[in-house]
Amino acid sequence: MSNVLILGASGGIARIATDLFLKETDARLTLYLRNPRRLKNVDSIRVRVVEGDVLDFETLKKSMTGQDVVYANLAGELERMAQNIVKAMDATGVKRLIFISSMGIYDEVPGQRYSSILDPYRKSAEVIEASDLDYTILRPGWFTHGDEIDYELTQKGQPFKGGQVSRKSVAALVVKLAQSPELEVRRSLGVSKPE
Repeated sequence: MSNVLILGASGGIARIATDLFLKETDARLTLYLRNPRRLKNVDSIRVRVVEGDVLDFETLKKSMTGQDVVYANLAGELERMAQNIVKAMDATGVKRLIFISSMGIYDEVPGQRYSSILDPYRKSAEVIEASDLDYTILRPGWFTHGDEIDYELTQKGQPFKGGQVSRKSVAALVVKLAQSPELEVRRSLGVSKPE
């Protein structure tokens, strides 16, 4: 039974991933978020809720203790958040990180050039890639609400395929990676629906 810390647990993908973890695995979950009132019907004996900000190092470190996997699904000051996550993981000895970023951070989307809007995603990915963690960075396409699990992966350095992917597909990939910690270690993966 693994222990999974979900940072940014009220996000759309994180909520779907939480449901999948509870239905399809025996993982114990720690849901970490700034506003726990956003979560509904959290009564599972396998779920603990922590009110906290990823920029609050001490609370983050305390929540990370005893975890097997950290899954981060964040928005905001991503570079500082990534630095805090790496620091807390180093302090607690947790190695496995799954981090949601964005397509386009390596200018890998054919025909597209994304401007400074992606800088926080680029910089946070650089922080994670410079760490010694067993990370997997996910770079999904534009999100859809499709009730489907249908995705393909591209590696860093390959052109990104497609343009969209369902939140459920990304959540399913997160659960798969968390349950198989040897998969796609120190990789950055584009995630999109096959065209």
